[in-house]
Parts: sequence; C-alpha cells; structure tokens
Amino acid sequence: MSKITFPSPAANPAPSETLRLSHRHRSFSSLRAVSALVLREMSTTNGRSAGGYLWAVAEPVAGIVLLTMIFSILLAKPPIGTNFPIFYATGMVPFLFYMAMSAKVSQSVIYSKALLAYPAVTFMDALLARMIMNAITQLLVAYLIFAALLMFQETRTDPQAGGIALSLLMAFAFGVAVGVVNCFLNEAFPWWQQVWAILNRPLFLISCVLFVYDDIPSPFADYLWYNPLVHIVGQMRKSFYPSYPGDYVSPAYVLGVSLLVYALGLALLIRYHRDLQNS
Repeated sequence: MSKITFPSPAANPAPSETLRLSHRHRSFSSLRAVSALVLREMSTTNGRSAGGYLWAVAEPVAGIVLLTMIFSILLAKPPIGTNFPIFYATGMVPFLFYMAMSAKVSQSVIYSKALLAYPAVTFMDALLARMIMNAITQLLVAYLIFAALLMFQETRTDPQAGGIALSLLMAFAFGVAVGVVNCFLNEAFPWWQQVWAILNRPLFLISCVLFVYDDIPSPFADYLWYNPLVHIVGQMRKSFYPSYPGDYVSPAYVLGVSLLVYALGLALLIRYHRDLQNS
C-alpha cells in the first residue's frame, strides 16, 4: 500500500500569512521606489547645475529685499516691529513654502508618468517622493533665511520654535492638499494649469504677506478669514512678535480644510489614475 503524504504547513502557508508576507514585500518595494524617486528629484530638479539649490534660497531672499527697499521708502516702519526684512520674511517664507509644495506635488504624476508603467511604482510613490524632497528643501530655505536675519539684523523679535514649526506644518499640509487635487485636475483637464495660474495671481495680495490681518476693515476681513494662508502667515508672525496677539489664527481650521481637500484629491486619483494614465 502506498503511503499518503500531506503537505506541511510551511509549504502552504495560511492565507493570512501569505497576505502579511505580500504586504511586507510591497512595503519594502514602496520604500525602495520612494527612495529612488527622491534621488531622481535631487538630481533633476535642482541638481542640474551648481546653482540649482542656490536659486531655491535666492528667490525668497530677492522678494524680501525688494519689498524692504520699496516699503522702507514709503513707510516709516513696518506694521509690526521696527525691522522691515524680518516682517516681510515672516510673510514670504510660509507663503512660498505653500506655493512650492502645491506646485511640485501637482506635477508628481505628470513628471513620473513614464515610471508609473512599471508595477513596482505607484502614483503614491511619486506623490510621497515629491512631498519629502520639497519639504526638506523648503525647511532648509526657511532655516537659512531666518538664521541669517536673526544673526545679521537687529530684529527685536523673540522667535518661538514651536510656533514656527506649526506655521510650516500648516503650510505643508495645505500645500500638499492643493497639490494633490491639482495633480488630478492637471491630468484630467490639460487647460487647468493655465486657469490655476490665473487664479493664483492675486493670492499674494490677499494672504496678508504685505500687511497684517488686523488692519483690514470689515467686511473684507470676514471674507479673508476663510483664506487658509492668512492663518499660516499670522501664525508665523505670532511666533516672532510676542506683542502680536493674532487671535484670528486657527490651526484647526487650516488642518481641517487641508485634510478634506487632500482626501478629495486622493479619492479622485485612486478612482481615475489608471484611466488618466492610459488615456
């Protein structure tokens, strides 16, 4: 009589074990894909020339210098404090942080479209790579600008690291949220990039970069309150000027809006990214 043998449990793992191993393999694959995309971002975005990363710092610095030169002629002192460069830096740095994050994230799928044909690379990998790379870049830019101003200027401010970090976190969250939604819209509607560029033009003027929210008369102040960038800039100025109350600032509002917009954009990408990629 022939002997009947049964497969050992090790030869045929349980479905739960197979799922766990598959998830672990995907996690490592995703980590490798994100790391490779970050390195690609470093070499292609700002690493093409020796002055690539220098431009990331030079752009906000040039804006601060230009605003300082113009308004120091027109005004005796800035709306808060006595130092023009630090006042405009507290507006420009978080504003440009948001602009850089939203612009770069919105191009994630288009920029990596050829790589998304490989099964090992997903649109989430492309999004994460751009988020990580540009967040690190903008954090370094913010640090260099504020450190230089505090070192070489008599700013008469009292920077609070926790408040500064909160402002940059708000700028990051809102920038990523807008970028993810625009990532879908740019793919679905090629004309959306031009429309968004037009809509963005007055944003610098209505985000309280040049002035403070408290100086805006009603009812315009009530309308501007719904602009998340007003809160982001206000939080940054609260963190530098102890005498500035900034009672209108609501981090919960900014983070809540960011979460809703991000969830909407991510849901649209999950549902339609394959159709858009193959179109």
